[in-house]
Amino acid sequence: MSHSRREFVRKSLLGAGAMASATAGLRAQHMPAMSGMAMPAPPAARAAPHSDTHSGFLSVQTPDVPALSYTRDGEVKVFHLVAEPVKQSFLPGSIIDVWGYNGSAPGPTIEIVQGDRVRLVVDNHLPEATSMHWHGFEIPPDMDGIPGVDQDPIPPGGRFVYEFTLHQEGTYFYHSHMPMQEMMGMIGLFIMHPRQPYRPRVDKDFGLVLQEWAILPNNTIPNSLSMEFNWLTLNGKAGPATTPLIVKLGERVRIRFVNLGMDHHPMHLHGNTFYVTGTEAGRAPQSTWRPENTVLVGVAQARDIEFDAKYAGDWMLHCHLPHHMMNHMASMVGPLSMAGHGMQTGKGMEEGMGMLREGGALSESNGPSLGRGTGLAAFDTPTTNMPLPKSAAPAPQHDISKMPGM
Repeated sequence: MSHSRREFVRKSLLGAGAMASATAGLRAQHMPAMSGMAMPAPPAARAAPHSDTHSGFLSVQTPDVPALSYTRDGEVKVFHLVAEPVKQSFLPGSIIDVWGYNGSAPGPTIEIVQGDRVRLVVDNHLPEATSMHWHGFEIPPDMDGIPGVDQDPIPPGGRFVYEFTLHQEGTYFYHSHMPMQEMMGMIGLFIMHPRQPYRPRVDKDFGLVLQEWAILPNNTIPNSLSMEFNWLTLNGKAGPATTPLIVKLGERVRIRFVNLGMDHHPMHLHGNTFYVTGTEAGRAPQSTWRPENTVLVGVAQARDIEFDAKYAGDWMLHCHLPHHMMNHMASMVGPLSMAGHGMQTGKGMEEGMGMLREGGALSESNGPSLGRGTGLAAFDTPTTNMPLPKSAAPAPQHDISKMPGM
């Protein structure tokens, strides 16, 4: 194989990936434009993928995450999103119970062209109420998706229809506006291509969603209340299960990072210098571009980077926080359900961060813990984002501290 045909960018530890086949989108029902009215949802039907070349625009590759197809109602592009529980494979053999859209977490990628009018039909198949926020969009307030402010929450089994015209361009995203649901994985990329292609043009365009999770050993459900995390995923995959980004020597590459979690991520590329060309507010003026090899992607932010693939090789792309270069960490594996004296897991923020208030660092009551709020038993209380009727309220939790002999 010639030197110029070598694989260039690989992500072996904390990289992003590409799915072999995209999931077909759900066919949106042709419905009149509404100011966002919650209503019962009929059964959804599957539709064949819709081909859209964006008239000369290079589609964004979101490895391990499907693209969302659409139908047309006149000049309106109609997308259909279903909020639902998802079983996500972070690693082979490691299946995690998360929440996402259309069977994917992150949700499928939406691509439109600046100036498009879109209708987004959102069905709620979750066990609790939800809503959809279009992050950074300049749209009418009744379409912004804030429950209790400009819309009623979408109840379980309900539907809400959003419709607006998009005049912006750049890297945007959608997500539930229920904070705990965000921590369960409910986010997706929303790419707005400009009317005129960016200059300089790129040959490859990738999108990566950064998420972190707190998951106890032998558990499959993330603790959305946690402040400490032991998994980092890119497009729902953890290293080494992430799929390499493959480009050819000499190509110009764009990578779009989006972060929705509790941690900031300094994303570092080996062997190459890039320029930061955009944020979650769109394309940045070229006079502001700056050379980097590490870019900090803050919570609720997007960062676009571009570079010329000058150097052949297998180059790592990863978050440079040391704990985020590892996955499936556990500070204690063994019996975690304890109360009273002795080592306990998942207490408060101060305990998880090692800020002692009593006893010595080596005392039996200050042993290793899996961080703030990732515990069991009396330190972990089930909750929901919105009040539920009494018939649907969670059952009282068993408090082992009240067991005989405890």
